[in-house]
Amino acid sequence: MGVLLGVIFHFIGGFASGSFYIPYKKVKGWAWESYWIIGGLFSWLIVPPLAAWITIPGFAEIIRNTGTGTIFLTYVFGVLWGIGGLTYGLGVRYLGVSLGSSIILGLCMVFGALIPSIYYDVFPKDGKDTFSMLVGSRWGLTVMAGLALCVIGIIICGKAGMLKEKQLCASTDPHGMQASTEYKFGLGLFVSIVSGILSACFNFGLEAGKPMAETANTLWQTAHPGEGNFLYQNNVTYVVVLWGGLSTNFIWCMLLNARNKTFGDYTNKKTPLLSNYIFAALAGTTWFLQFFFYGMGESRLGNGPSSWILHMAFIILTANMWGIVLKEWKGTNKKTIGWITMGIITIVVSVLLVGWGNSLHQSK
Repeated sequence: MGVLLGVIFHFIGGFASGSFYIPYKKVKGWAWESYWIIGGLFSWLIVPPLAAWITIPGFAEIIRNTGTGTIFLTYVFGVLWGIGGLTYGLGVRYLGVSLGSSIILGLCMVFGALIPSIYYDVFPKDGKDTFSMLVGSRWGLTVMAGLALCVIGIIICGKAGMLKEKQLCASTDPHGMQASTEYKFGLGLFVSIVSGILSACFNFGLEAGKPMAETANTLWQTAHPGEGNFLYQNNVTYVVVLWGGLSTNFIWCMLLNARNKTFGDYTNKKTPLLSNYIFAALAGTTWFLQFFFYGMGESRLGNGPSSWILHMAFIILTANMWGIVLKEWKGTNKKTIGWITMGIITIVVSVLLVGWGNSLHQSK
């Protein structure tokens, strides 16, 4: 039952993450950097401590009593992840929700799942799954097979993206202009690769800040003996990791506001200010919900790479679903649609493999 709940929680989190960019599309008359940072203030500064305050009494005291080294390392990984999150927005902007998310999150899945397990091979710690455990057990090999299959699915999605670019470039209006000026495969691919690699630092930040989550878990177990792990233990760690993400994104967006002279967006009465703020806040809050439910899923599935893989895979599936709903593949031929469909199906199978591998691990 715990495994099933864990998968459900990861699905809800993945759906939230794969959907968060949709409200941004309702923002009118603002530059990208303006609506991105307004949403980010809710994602990284407002909602995380609110969630921690609701679920973990005394969370601020836990942070204050945590060693400086742990706080610093957690924050630094948050800063690096912030760069990945920043370029995520650009990747989606230039490649679309479907293709951009697939490439970014596929890379994020690989690095986020494997590097911590390799680290714990070098620096063993009780309760942590190592890379040796993955390659030396039936459940681990099943998870690895699911991961490899997901990478194949990402490659297939990338093939669909290249076909899409060729067809969009060949499609012109009566005046000879390209049908799409926002879709830029080369630039989008570059920022997506950067984003995919650095976004994995969020998982590293969670590992670095685990002492805070363990303290919250211990306090809860003391007050609720015999009831298992605390469902919301990671909420205290999110607060510190997301400080790092806020730092990176705030500095960059302020620089863009200055360079592009877009500081006026925030008070421009020629735009629908109220709805812009509401949609940006909705996007930011939806974004945070992914990790709120990720923490719940991890508490049920354990600390292995399976949680990270499932989370990323569900985001990819949701993003591709929105890509179809938003008609991002409109104007492409049946061959291209066939490639993206095959890529999505491959990712679905990879999720099933990872889930099966994790159930084998839990039943040992």
